[in-house]
Amino acid sequence: MHSTSSTKISPTNTLHILAFPFPAQGHILPLLNLTHKLALLGLKITILITPKNLPILDPLLLTHPSSIQTLILPFPPHPKLSSGIENVKDIGNSGNTPIIASLSKLENQVIQWFKSHPYPPQAIISDVFLGYTQIWAQKLNIPGICFVTSGAFVTCLFDQLLININKFKNPSCVHFENIPRSPLFHEKQLPSLYRKYKKDDPDWKIVMNSFADNNKSWAYVFNSFDGLEGEFLDHMKKDLGHERVFSIGPLSSISESKRVSLDSSAGSGVLQWLDKWQDAGCVLYVCFGSQKVLTKQQIEAVALGLEQSMTRFVWVVKEQDSPWIPNGFEDRISDRGLIIKGWTPQVDILNHNAIGGFLSHCGWNSTLESIRAGVMILAWPMEADQFQNAKLLVEYVKLAVGVCEGEDTVPDPYELGRIIKESMSENVPQKENVKVMKQKALEAVKEGGSSFIQLNELVKMLASKINMN
Repeated sequence: MHSTSSTKISPTNTLHILAFPFPAQGHILPLLNLTHKLALLGLKITILITPKNLPILDPLLLTHPSSIQTLILPFPPHPKLSSGIENVKDIGNSGNTPIIASLSKLENQVIQWFKSHPYPPQAIISDVFLGYTQIWAQKLNIPGICFVTSGAFVTCLFDQLLININKFKNPSCVHFENIPRSPLFHEKQLPSLYRKYKKDDPDWKIVMNSFADNNKSWAYVFNSFDGLEGEFLDHMKKDLGHERVFSIGPLSSISESKRVSLDSSAGSGVLQWLDKWQDAGCVLYVCFGSQKVLTKQQIEAVALGLEQSMTRFVWVVKEQDSPWIPNGFEDRISDRGLIIKGWTPQVDILNHNAIGGFLSHCGWNSTLESIRAGVMILAWPMEADQFQNAKLLVEYVKLAVGVCEGEDTVPDPYELGRIIKESMSENVPQKENVKVMKQKALEAVKEGGSSFIQLNELVKMLASKINMN
């Protein structure tokens, strides 16, 4: 996309954007995948990153050596963060607040970098957790774009909670009457960032102001698609009072296929094991995301539930969880189950013909990956936006079966086993529904599809906006 502005922006007059991802696994990868798509459309991107997160960019930088560059700034220290912590995976969800607050301190460095750069970016696209960048964009007189790594449904809810933060604080339940389908949530089901809010904490003041600042953005971009969340995307447009709400997903990873070969035991090993099963959809994939560590009682309940179900399965267990696996369990299930300790190629596993279900925490990335693979979800939401995602999946679009909920809940293993067995062995409607939604997802990102069109429209409107300035 070329600029016709009278101001020279870059040596080739190519549209140049600064991308600022939030350093958490579920946030950073989707924005990197979006920058990949933008680079393919001819844009130049500079990614703002801190030193310890730089290796995450390797596949992207190797793919686009000339069009994607980095702005590496030191991670600002924070009293609640140990030295060397620059990513949520190193501290867990409790680190979201201090990391958001800490990264806000980069403002002066970023603005000075813009002013000293011979061809500075003409727009900023940043993670929804970094809403204060919309103020940076205003100070620089350039468009700011909010990239949302969760769905439109939860964003509608969170905006309402922000507007009515005192009204909704500590309620037994909240009824969102102004949102499509008038959803109802109990207090423990509300987004974690809202539930943990501390009014007099200076970090929380930064966080909540930052989220409010997202509404000052020139545009919203969602890793979602119209076939899944059309009614909530339309509501966002109505609520914001403009049409610059773009659904451009589901975004696919550029690095997943490359990563399998890095570790044959975790990558090709599990795929070879799945090759043993000729029956399509006979294996359950079990994984609860990159951050959540289960308790001993939860691990024991899942193990017994899987054993009782008599279902074939692949279970991804974190290193911290592995000591809680019951003695003798692996021997007893060795003919039909595989336990993986550590990283696995989730996208490749979900797309294997043998996989027929996904016992999941309902994180947004896992949700989209499961839909894209046409795999039914067994939902166990625990924290963050997962309760909202589960409601969307179980009640609204009916792609999932509810199993249990809550980060501290210990499911009844016999009930868990029954649900797994019934869902995997019977022709439940969710299996067919998710295959239909898979086709909608694939159509959306194809040339001429809704997400394809909206991504191109975003670039076109952004170029037009910049040319007018």
